[in-house]
Amino acid sequence: MDRFDNSSETALRWYSEGRPVALATVVETWGSAPRRVGAQLVIGGDGRIEGSVSGGCVEGAVVVEALEAIDEGEARLLEFGVSDEDAFAVGLACGGTIRVLVEPVGRVLPETMLRELVEARARREPVAYEVNIETGHRALRRKAYADRLRMDRSGFEENGQTFVAVHNPPLRLIIVGAVHIAQALVPMARIAGYDPAIIDPRDAFASNARFPGETILTDWPDEAVAKLGMDARTAVVLLTHDPKLDDPALQSALKANVFYIGALGSTRTHAKRVARMKEAGFTDEQIARIHGPIGLDIGAADPSEIAVSILAQMTAVLRGKA
Repeated sequence: MDRFDNSSETALRWYSEGRPVALATVVETWGSAPRRVGAQLVIGGDGRIEGSVSGGCVEGAVVVEALEAIDEGEARLLEFGVSDEDAFAVGLACGGTIRVLVEPVGRVLPETMLRELVEARARREPVAYEVNIETGHRALRRKAYADRLRMDRSGFEENGQTFVAVHNPPLRLIIVGAVHIAQALVPMARIAGYDPAIIDPRDAFASNARFPGETILTDWPDEAVAKLGMDARTAVVLLTHDPKLDDPALQSALKANVFYIGALGSTRTHAKRVARMKEAGFTDEQIARIHGPIGLDIGAADPSEIAVSILAQMTAVLRGKA
């Protein structure tokens, strides 16, 4: 699977290549499950799979059911009781129940709907996929389920029949400063589902040799962030330690609806940063959005550990735990 693909994109690509495909989606699960509600597994008619609906304890059974569903051209709602032993094997303290909806592409989930969903994601447009498990009615909703989209939370509505899968734009990480910390942070962020972009006008830092295969912009930071765009699925991390480079991007981020802003520097450095932002006309409420010094206080002592602390803080903010 391409590193930028999600399950919908993979399913559409396989289907477009002429393979029978089904999407399996977690619709309900126990409280401490390894995969969230909305997690998906793509199953090809040739047995190929991408993604996951559990830590491994039900995948095999889901694949068997999905292959049968592809042959029959019908959706299936599966329910699995997970034993304590199986749950412990994937990191849970106890077992429970997991429900998985299997939808063959084409005969159940229309290709046009799947393509529309993928195109919305490419436009960074949030969309909700709605399916009634009793009637089989399916629809894409753009002006509904605002709370679910904002909280990135898939699940059943109160009627117990309508399942809503949230499809938000990909998470994006804009890093200003192609420094050592960024070299550690970029691969970690990719694993966590972010699409990173590195901004640094200094050629010695912003090189393909230091960041192979990554998006690198050597424009001045305010021009670079304008090209990239910023939205509620964007995190901005400032690492240059140089106000001439950090501040233009910081001011753009403070004006935007990004979910996280973090800036490297000591408490004294951050106090000076706050003073500059006040002088630039930003309010106390806006300035309070800056996480500085950046990262959770885990006693980080080197660039890799600092990167861990930054990603941990970004995750806490994203999930409403900060």
